[in-house]
Amino acid sequence: MLEHRIGLIGAGQMAAALARGMVDAELVAAERLLASDPREEARCAFAEATGGKTTANNAEVAAASDVLLLAVKPHQIAGVCREIGPGLASETLVVSIAAGVRLATLSESLGGHGRLVRVMPNTPCLVGQGACGFCRGEEATPEDAALVDQLLSAVGIAFELDEKLLDAVTGLSGSGPAFVYLILEALSDGGVLMGLPRNVATALAAQTVLGAAAMVRQTGEHPAVLKDRVASPGGTTIVGLQSLELDAVRGAIINAVEAAALRSEELGGS
Repeated sequence: MLEHRIGLIGAGQMAAALARGMVDAELVAAERLLASDPREEARCAFAEATGGKTTANNAEVAAASDVLLLAVKPHQIAGVCREIGPGLASETLVVSIAAGVRLATLSESLGGHGRLVRVMPNTPCLVGQGACGFCRGEEATPEDAALVDQLLSAVGIAFELDEKLLDAVTGLSGSGPAFVYLILEALSDGGVLMGLPRNVATALAAQTVLGAAAMVRQTGEHPAVLKDRVASPGGTTIVGLQSLELDAVRGAIINAVEAAALRSEELGGS
């Protein structure tokens, strides 16, 4: 079990999910967690979910932490950093999950603090099935990266990447759950169209998506290989795949990831 004191500024759902994952994986003891949030309901929910301590004082959390997780909205980052920067120890590892906020912006807002890691998580972290990308600041060490990877792996999978690739992560795994929900809803609608009750259609669609994803993860095989195994000659699946290709579904999804990534790049530069 890690001996680090873990602080979280922001005690919302994502912060609670990450902290709960650390505790459940026995990486961090609950008594080594301290989270701040101006909302009493958020503090109470965090404490109940994780067993950690809470406060309304951001500076208190920053001063007491070996690893400090910034789990606030992007537009709140500058104000929070100005608040905690003066009392932040140079050896504190600061980890930001604020979407689109660049390392350079974080460092400047913290008065030049360089031991930074920027993370792009996604909402399935809330159920322990996250897909995250992260990058290191100039003063963060390989050991820091290994620690962040260990903490994020408590709620899914994580990859260390160059910062220039985090916009692509945003477009794929950050925005991707919404794309999958749209596909899942369409599968359910197709089942209803063909006579299935809505609850049955939605349950079958969700389990089908879950099962297909598990096949890719567990077998390590390319999705195209698994797809071809389902599509027997002259059968139902190949006809359905032909329909998807005629409607350019593959191109539409690729374009959606590209559009989301480009928007992330645009927002990060603004």
